[in-house]
This record gives sequence, structure tokens and C-alpha cells, in this order.
Amino acid sequence: MQWKEMHGWTVKMSMPSVLAMVTVFSMIPGGVLSDTRGTQGLEAQQIAQGSTHLHRRLKRGWIWKQLFVPEEDPTPRVIGQLKSDYDRGEFSIKYILSGDGAGDAFEIDEYSGEIRTLKKLDREEKAFYVLQAQAINRKSNEPVEPQSEFIITVQDINDNVPQFQNEPYVSSIPEMCLIGTTVAQVTATDADDPMFGNNAKLIYSVLQGEPYFSVEPKTGIIVTSWPNMDREAREQYLVVVQVKDMLGLSGGYSSSTTVTVSLTDVNDNGPTFQHHLYTFAVPENAAEGTTVGRVMAYDGDSGINAKMTYSLEDDLEESSTFIIKTDPVTQEGLILLAKPLDYETKRRFVMAAEAVNDHVDTRFLDLEEFRDRTTLKIIVEDVDEPPVFLSAVYEWKVPENAAVGTVVGSVSARDTDTVNNPIRYRNVNCLNQKEWDLPPKYSIDKRRDNTKAFKIDPNNGTIIVAKALDRETANWHNITVEAKETTQSHLSSSVVVFIKVLDINDNVPRLARDYQPYICEGTQAGELIQLLSAVDPDDPVEGHHFYFSMVPEKHINPNFTIRDNQAGIVARRSSFTRKDRTQYLLPVVVTDSGSPALSSTNTLTISVCSCQPAGHCPTGGVEALALSMGVSLQTLLGIVVCFITLIVLSILMLVVRRHRRKQQEKLEVEGKELELPETVSQKVLYYGETGPAVPLRRHPRRRERRLRREDVRASIRMSLRESHLIGPDDDVFRQFILDRLAEADLDPYVPPFDC
Repeated sequence: MQWKEMHGWTVKMSMPSVLAMVTVFSMIPGGVLSDTRGTQGLEAQQIAQGSTHLHRRLKRGWIWKQLFVPEEDPTPRVIGQLKSDYDRGEFSIKYILSGDGAGDAFEIDEYSGEIRTLKKLDREEKAFYVLQAQAINRKSNEPVEPQSEFIITVQDINDNVPQFQNEPYVSSIPEMCLIGTTVAQVTATDADDPMFGNNAKLIYSVLQGEPYFSVEPKTGIIVTSWPNMDREAREQYLVVVQVKDMLGLSGGYSSSTTVTVSLTDVNDNGPTFQHHLYTFAVPENAAEGTTVGRVMAYDGDSGINAKMTYSLEDDLEESSTFIIKTDPVTQEGLILLAKPLDYETKRRFVMAAEAVNDHVDTRFLDLEEFRDRTTLKIIVEDVDEPPVFLSAVYEWKVPENAAVGTVVGSVSARDTDTVNNPIRYRNVNCLNQKEWDLPPKYSIDKRRDNTKAFKIDPNNGTIIVAKALDRETANWHNITVEAKETTQSHLSSSVVVFIKVLDINDNVPRLARDYQPYICEGTQAGELIQLLSAVDPDDPVEGHHFYFSMVPEKHINPNFTIRDNQAGIVARRSSFTRKDRTQYLLPVVVTDSGSPALSSTNTLTISVCSCQPAGHCPTGGVEALALSMGVSLQTLLGIVVCFITLIVLSILMLVVRRHRRKQQEKLEVEGKELELPETVSQKVLYYGETGPAVPLRRHPRRRERRLRREDVRASIRMSLRESHLIGPDDDVFRQFILDRLAEADLDPYVPPFDC
């Protein structure tokens, strides 16, 4: 028997068992036990020699190494056994397993110490498990061995398919590239253990894309294997690459991916015209800049390699008539008209057009192969053109006193077509055509001639004055003359005629403004009173010059004179006073410098003014008003005060009258409230037996009724005093009674006295 001591663990083994364990362990890399001090080999040799001596090691450092279990094995199996030296087979020792997967993936037989799997394991999920083992005495529940740690490794099998990374793969290479040009690199990964067998060892191959492309088996680098691939023939390729594990051996897994390879363009094609001759037609009246036609040189390349420039090659005379430009979008050559055409002068143009690539690459073609030429033929078409005036614009002058019918000038137009069509002219704006017996040839456009000051001869284009001109009203006349053909097209053209009206001296001069001169009291003889200026609507060439003078009279004006060199009015005498005279009238003659000279007479009113100390005559306020009325300031103030007083009195009278009216209306309202009831007025109807029936009138105001009754009573008392002297049959007494009755009957405010 051989005994081992390992941290208190004692494992009892027979020689056959030891040999068997050694055999098993030799099949498993790393074994089950190892000596951290490098003494395991010596002890194994002693055991193999059958030594019966007991070898004791003090404090030897034994630890558990690792156990192995294959992945994806669904059958539970024993993968190892723990045995304590104190285990005598009496089941007094209890084995306990703890750590990763204990109780879930692994379990230990607490009596025998056998470690077995509980489920299928996956190395890609967990590659190893770290566990702890312990032996406990069942009776004392005390550990008989120190806790020991060991590792169970999950052994890999080929159960994963290799997967490509970074899909999809898209790459591009230039066309015409050399063999072996790198296209792209594909990369695949395998989740199996790369350190165990060939499970994760991959190899690449091409399934689709040969013979144009190939792939490096180990690196996955795709390279070209076909020379001179032309983009114009085929622009895109699909390369299918397959990857296998197990180095491509049978029984392994595989997957594939697609690589899209595009050929980028290089300038390996030059421009080529499809035709050797291009023919175009253009009317002779085409405007400058008109597109005559388009030519296209085909270039199989694309992008910048297809850009080209067109040019024209012809003689010096024709090179300036047409130009050609490159359309940046379509790469067409646009033929444009650069100068006006004339069918009668030149009817055909022949020139060469050339197209040249902007970017050339001499690696693929010669320099001359990047250009091409063709011939352009441009035919000018005849067009019935309108008449053409001999001058683009006409400008004439006419004096403003020109008589009606005066010839101002003539316009002329001709037909430039090959067949000289006679020009028939139409007066489109002339409303009264009785004067024009001939068919109209020239006409004036009325839409642009508002003055209608001129007429035109429809046969020869002579323009005459139609009505009197006035430079001061319109100094320029702009008219449009139209000429029209007699053909069916009735083409016409027009020209502008500018007529300037020249000035003559036909307007009299006049003073520049309405002068209101004044002379101060006490002005001395020879003093300047007023400076004068004049205006004239005429516009003489030498400018205006006016002469001022007084109207020739039989006697010399003793008060004022005019100095022409100063254009001013001067006092002849002194001592002007308002008492003598407040105003003076002075006729002034203004003469211009025209030929013949014209003049006008203007009468000025010179006022005598009581000027202020500074010599200023008031032109506003009360004082100015008094001066204008010819009265003194004191008189004017008195008139104003009287006028204001009358206005105030009138206002007061209106206020009093209005106040009385309001009081009367108020008393009438109160009287209505004091009227007797209707029953009373119906009972009091008669004042006598034989008298007429009188209805009761409105009740009077209380105060007025009281006053009237007091007057009546006083009159009655006085009559009673006199009745002692006069009897009842007296005429006076009878008359008194009748008067009272009449007064009572006529009084609208009181009832009759006999009621």
C-alpha cells in the first residue's frame, strides 16, 4: 500500500489503481494532480517501482489541477473522484462540492466522492468552472481535510458555423487595372476553440466570380485575375466567397458572402461624332444668341473623363458669325448665332467643329485619340422682312412761328428682300383721310403723338406742320412714323422722329411778382423805394435783358422816377405825408431785348406809410389794416370798440329774452296743474238769466288772479262811495256795471262775476 499526504487529504490507492489513474491522467493534458514544488515525478517513479516504504512529506503543497468534460454531451457521466485518507469505507466522511455550477452542472456523491455531470454543457457559453471540494466528518461535522479548489474545463467540439463580419461587402477598382490588384478582404469568425484541433481553422474559396477574381485561402483577400476589364463592357461583378472550418475537411461547416465589385471609369475612350456632316437651317431674322443646333460627340467614359470642349474652325469671316458652347449637363455642343444674318448677303456657312477631352490620360490612348472633328453646314433661310428706314432716328428743328403746311423734313424706308416689294404705307391714325387721295404709305402713330401738331405725306414721307406751334407749351415733339408693305404679310417698321421747336420772341415780359411798394413819411428825394425784376416765357439765345421805364406823359411825374440801370423806383421829392395823400399809382413799362422788342405796362400802387423807427412799414395787424383803409389808427380802434360793444349788447338781449321765454313756459305748466275739475266747469255755465252760455275757462295763475280781484274790489268800493251821490238808475252807474260785466266776460282767467 502507498500513502500520500496532501494538506491533510490522504488518498489510499492500490498499485493497480494507481497505475490505472496514471493511465487515465496521461490521456488528459495536465493530469489531475500536480506538485507545485516539482516533486510529482519523483513520487510517481517510486510508486512504479513498487516501493513498500512509507515516505512522509512534511507540508507538501498539493493542489488540484483541471478536469475535462466534452461539450454538448447530454449523458450524465462521472468525470473524477475525490477520496480522503480518513475515509475507511465506513461512510463516516461526507464530501461537499461548491463553486461554479455546483448543484446545477455538477454534483458529487457525498459518500464516494465521485464527481458527475448533470446536464449538457456549451463551451461557447462557459469554457471552464472553478469549484471547491471539502471532506467533513459526519459525526463531529468537522472538516477532516482543508478545502481544496480545482477547475473543470469544457472541451470544444465543432458545433459552430463560421460567420462573415461587416457584411455587405462593396468595393470598387479602376477599369483596366493589372492582375493581382486587391479588391477587398472578407473576414469570417468561428465561435469554436481556436486552440483545440481544427474546429476554428478557416479556409476561403471563390464560388462565383472566376476567372475574373480569386481569393487568398487563408487571408480572405480578393484580387483580380483577369487583365483589362473594361467598364464600358461590364461595369459590375458579383463575387461569391465561401468559408469552411476544419481546414475544408469533410464534416465541417461553411458559409458564403457576396462581394459587389464595381469598375470605376478611367479615360480610355475619346470623343467620337456619330456623323461626318451636320446640317442646320436658321431664318435670317433670328436674334443674336439664338440656338441654331446641337451636336454631340459620344464618349464612352463618364464623369470628369467624359467632359469635353467644342470649338469651331473656319475662316476669319465666318468665325465671328457663330459660336459653339458646351452644355455642362448633356455635354452637347450648342451652336449659337453671334451676329445678325442677311439672306441677301450670305446664304450658307460651312465650318468644322472639333471636340476635345478636357482630361486626357496617355496611359491608355494617344493624345490625338482624345479629339474628333466633324463638318457643320448652316443654311440661311429667306424671310420677308419689314421695311428698313435709312436712318435709325431722325431729329429736326422748326421755329415756333412756322406756318401750317411748313415742311419739317422727310423720312425714307426701303425693302431689303431679294424681290423688291413695293412698300404700301398706311396712315393708321389719321381720322380725316379726305386730304390724302393716294394710298397711305407713311403714317404717324397717334398712340404716341398726343399733340397732333404734324402730318405726313403717305407717298414720300414728308412731314409738315399741321397746326400752330408754341415752344412755351411744348418745346419737343416725339412722333413715331410707320412704314408698311403691300404684300400679304403687311410687315411694317417704325422710326422715331424728334422735332425741336425753336424759340421766337412772341411773349411780352411782365413783372416777376405782385409788388406792393410803400414810401415812408419823411422820405428824402432820390431815395430808392422798390427794386423791380421781370420774367419772360421766351428763351432767347443771348439770355434775357429787360428795360424798365415810365409811361411817356405830357408832364413829368413830380413824385417818382425809374432808374433803368438799377431797375428801381426812386422818389423825386420829399415830405410825403398821409394827410396829403395815402396812395400813388405809378405805371411801369417793361421791355425785353428780343427782335422785335416786346413790352408790357404794369401799374404799381405806392402806399404812404407811417413807418416804424427802423423804416419798416407794418404789413400785418391793426395798424396795417388802418393804413389799407385810409384811416388813422385811433379812428380804427374807436370803430372796433363800438362794434364789439354792439355785439355784447346783442348777446345780452338774446340771453334775457331767452330767460323770459323759459319762465313763461314754466308758469304755463303750473297753470295747467291748477285747472278746475271737469264737474265744476260743467256746473258754472251762466252769468245771467238771459245771457249766452259761457264755458268755464282755465284757472289763472294765483298771483295774477289775486291782483285782479283786488283791483275790482277797490273799484267797487269807490263806486259804492259814489253811489250815495248817484242813484242806481244813473247812466254812469249803469255803464259801470256793464263795463265790469264785459271785463269779466272777456277775461280768460276768471269765471264771470255773476256765478
